[in-house]
Order: sequence, then structure tokens, then C-alpha cells
Amino acid sequence: MKVQERAGGASHRGSGSAQGVGERLPSTGRERKPALAALAVLLILVGALGATVLVLRAGERIEVVRISQDVPAGKSVTDATMTSVMVADDPAVHYVKWEQRGALTKLQAKTTLVKGTIAIGEMFSEGKGLPDGKAYVGLSLKDGQYPAGLKAGDHVSAYRVGSDSAKPSGSSAGAGGDTNTLLVRDARVNDVIVGDGKSISSGSLPVTVMVAANEIAPLTQAAAAGQVALVLIPSSSG
Repeated sequence: MKVQERAGGASHRGSGSAQGVGERLPSTGRERKPALAALAVLLILVGALGATVLVLRAGERIEVVRISQDVPAGKSVTDATMTSVMVADDPAVHYVKWEQRGALTKLQAKTTLVKGTIAIGEMFSEGKGLPDGKAYVGLSLKDGQYPAGLKAGDHVSAYRVGSDSAKPSGSSAGAGGDTNTLLVRDARVNDVIVGDGKSISSGSLPVTVMVAANEIAPLTQAAAAGQVALVLIPSSSG
């Protein structure tokens, strides 16, 4: 009996040992955790590297031309009307780079460029920069025929003023028999030539305005007779 009990005890211990060995087999799952941790670290490093590249690319800045003074349509940008500024590089935007400023002075603005505007290629042309159907007309105005502080970029109405003897057909007479005929409803001042803050040319003020082609004849006829007066109006949306 003792021999059998010992044999049974040994058999039981052997069975327990076998079960213990079997219980340690799933430890292979724990061995995969270092690999997963390494993969997570790798993903973090890749993400950080990508973010760094984006920051560096966003930090790529170039020196471009910025308009420092208003430039009327049809005029060229000069050294006095431009300055440099740093901007983020964007291939989709055709910036005029600072090293290209020499070529820029040979082009004309298609429309009036406002101070502070960043110059891009589409703003300029090799032509006169005049919209279709428009023309420039030069005027020589005396005191009282133009508003004080008149400058390039202003919008004005042009009137024919004079006596009844010069009154064209269809015009209306004002008080005292003076005519006051609207010649141009909305003309844009392209240039005003002044010196030392005072008008030149023997007290006259040379002014160039942009008008529609069909307004050239009546405006130039009135200008030749010295009968043009300009009135400042709000800038039109067009």
C-alpha cells in the first residue's frame, strides 16, 4: 500500500508539474509587447519628423515687392513707390520677387495699385495699362477749376463752365446766365503734376484724367477753351 501511495503521489506530482509547464506557455504573448512598444515609438518619431518638415517648409520666406505709394493705372512702379517685404513662399502665387524689381519698372499697372499691396505678375502689362474703351485726356486747370488736394487715383466729374455765349445745345443755364454742363460723370485722375506743394505752369495745374472714348471730344473742346471744372466725387465700385 505504501508503495502504491508513493507511486500515486509521484504520479500526482508529475501531473502537477506537467500542468505547471502548460500554464507557462502563454508567456509568448508577453514577448510581443516590446515589439509593439518599438513600433509605437517609431510611429511617434515619424510623426514628429513630418511635423518638423512642415514647420521648416512653412518657414521658407522670400523677399518680394510691396507697393509703398499709390500707383495709378497705366503708370509704372518706381524705386520711390516700392519697398521689400518677406512673405511665405507659395508656388501658386506669382509674387514679383525683389530681385525682379528692375523689370517691373518697365511695365504698367493694369489698375490703380493701392499702398500696401503685394505685387504679383497679373497686376502688370507691357501695354499702356488702359482698360478697353478708355483714354487719357490732359487738362490745364486754373485755381477754382479743381478741388484742393486733388491727387492721382481720385474720381471726379468734369463740367463745362462759362457764359451763355459758349453754351452748347441742350445745356442748362445756372444763376447769372452761367452754363454748368456735365461732360464726364466719372473720370479717374491718373496724374497731377505739382512742385513744392504748389501748382506749376504759371498758376495752372496739369491734370491727366482717364475717360471713356466717347467723352474725349467734348472734354478736349471745353479744355481748349479753358472751361473745364472738376468736382471730386466718391470712388465708384467699377
